[in-house]
This record gives sequence, structure tokens and C-alpha cells, in this order.
Amino acid sequence: MRVSGTNLLDNATISFYFRNKKYQSMRSKGKFSLDRTTIVDSVFITDVVSNNGFQRFVNNKKIKVLDSMAVQYASAVNSVHYFSVLPFGLNDNAVIKKRLPEVSINGKEYYKIEISFSKEDGGEDFEDVFIYWIDKKSFFIDYLAYAFHVNGGGVRFREAKDQHMNKGIRFADYNNYKSSNKKPVLANLDKEYQEHSLVKVSEILLKDVQVQLNNN
Repeated sequence: MRVSGTNLLDNATISFYFRNKKYQSMRSKGKFSLDRTTIVDSVFITDVVSNNGFQRFVNNKKIKVLDSMAVQYASAVNSVHYFSVLPFGLNDNAVIKKRLPEVSINGKEYYKIEISFSKEDGGEDFEDVFIYWIDKKSFFIDYLAYAFHVNGGGVRFREAKDQHMNKGIRFADYNNYKSSNKKPVLANLDKEYQEHSLVKVSEILLKDVQVQLNNN
């Protein structure tokens, strides 16, 4: 965790742009706020996930949102923030870690860790499963895969690229792949990657990353 600087995130403000939407996270002494702002026809829509739950603001005015939609919006906001600061959060109480056999990818050795979540405190997506490939020398996450259940479910494999440090915190962009198999096995996606059988579906690019470290 310290190699990636995620220990600094407990007291930091971070902002970035992802797919033309602005994201901002603020954490301080156990309090947090995860925001997403979208501009539609000069209207500012800001979704906020915090210790107080989910809230939506339109041009800075709070509006009421159906519970079913609030869950979807909150999940979408959480997802982007979650991936942007990995491995932050992987020591939370709801996290269940399982060490898988070590592997070699493109001549480099990796620890392979499976992450699942307990139902209690695991959030709406507690059934999702992740696998992380951690470079045995740098201790950075170079690859990750996950099985998700929303929107019909599926699996994805991500390859980190353009990794950089900003005020001691590591950020990375990713190539995002899916399997060409009809019934892919999550733990085998690294083999498919090396066999060049994965299909690239998108790029995960964080733009204009800004970091402010708050006083402890």
C-alpha cells in the first residue's frame, strides 16, 4: 500500500476527468465525499456519495431521487473512484483475500491475489470478485481482472499503462479487455492475455489528475 502511496489518501483531495465527467474525492479523518459532475446543456449535475449516503444536486440545488436510481448512480460513482486509487480500500474489513499461485507474465514474476467481499459491509456489489497481479519487484498492480453482476454481468481484464506518481500517490491508465470465450474463467484471464485471445474494448484514461494532501 505504501509503495503506491495509498496511505496518503486518508487525508487528501483528488480530482480528475474521466470520459468528460469531473470526479473529486475528499477524505479526512474518517469522513469522505466522492463526487461526479456532469454538464448537460449548461446544467451541472453532481452526484455525491458520502458518509451521509447518496445525494444529487442540479445547479447546486439538492433534488430527490428514487431509491432504485440512487443505488445505480451511487454504484457508478463508487466504481470509478474505486479503480482510480487502487490498491486503496483493499484492507477494509469487508475484504476477503486469497493468495493464488504465483505466475509469470511477459517475463516478469507476479503475486496473484483474489479479492472477494463479505455480505456485511460489502456494499451493493459484494458479490463481485477481483484478481490482482502484483509485480514482485515494484509491488505495483500491473494487471487486474474482475467479475461483475450489474447490467447482465461479465468479466474484464485490465492492463496498466502510463503509470505515474502525483505527490507520492500512484495513478495508472488501463487497457480494458474482455474474453472471447463464452464462459470465461476469471482466474485464467492472464493466460488468455498472454495468448493474445482477449479483445480490447476500451481505454481507461484519467485526465488532469490533481492531488492536494490535507493536514493530518
